Amino acid sequence: MVFYGTFIVVCYLIVALVTPMLVYGGFLPKPNEGLTNPIFAHPSFQHWCGTDRLGRDVCARTLEGSGVALQVVFLAVTLAVFIGVPLGILSGYIGGLIDRVLVLLMETLYTVPVLLLSVVLAFLLGRGILNAALALCIVYVPQYFRVVRNQTAQVKVELYIDAAKTLGASSIWIMRKYLLRNVVTSVPVLLTLNAADAVLVLGGLGFLGLGLPEYIPEWGSDMNLALAAVPTGVWWTALYPGLAMFILVLGLSMLGEGLESWFSRDKD
Repeated sequence: MVFYGTFIVVCYLIVALVTPMLVYGGFLPKPNEGLTNPIFAHPSFQHWCGTDRLGRDVCARTLEGSGVALQVVFLAVTLAVFIGVPLGILSGYIGGLIDRVLVLLMETLYTVPVLLLSVVLAFLLGRGILNAALALCIVYVPQYFRVVRNQTAQVKVELYIDAAKTLGASSIWIMRKYLLRNVVTSVPVLLTLNAADAVLVLGGLGFLGLGLPEYIPEWGSDMNLALAAVPTGVWWTALYPGLAMFILVLGLSMLGEGLESWFSRDKD
């Protein structure tokens, strides 16, 4: 399962890297260039996936959307890891008032449904790639915090931690040397599963008109624009962005589940 998930994700990475070169090299139409194209043109050799209501090439926008989705998701989960993991270690190791305040804050955020919280944050931050990544980042920080804090609380009572304290090791050195090494093994699994979820949430934000500006190719917003045309038989404007989103989520989910099975087998 790890192999198939990795294969799908790598294919998307290749598409994200190659598509700009194909578009600006003239091999694919530009994603926002549609004034001279017929609207709702059927898939053909000229437009492989047809055109949308503005005459824009659906294939170009779908392929370009791969890079946009990966960029936003990468920023979101990376920021969530770099915020949630240190806070989880600090809270689990230090305890006391800091722990209670952080737990209260993170549990409050965690109880709010992911899509609802991301909608509120996206509305407050505004539309844009960085703002969408920040909104998703805040949504996923509590998950890393909870997992890492619980693991830190279990590890900090080990004898080698007490021995390090006895030898005069500082708290920062213990957290960096011992705790981080022991709790970081669960992060790759959570990261890939969160990435899969983030693709769906980003698509949901785009569908609601709260994700990225319309001129940026994004699967959710393109599906929203295609919604009114589907009952009239224009199926291609919604099919290809939805299929691209589904396959990427499938690949990330397979990768996450495979990594979880792999780490579980190693522990046994």
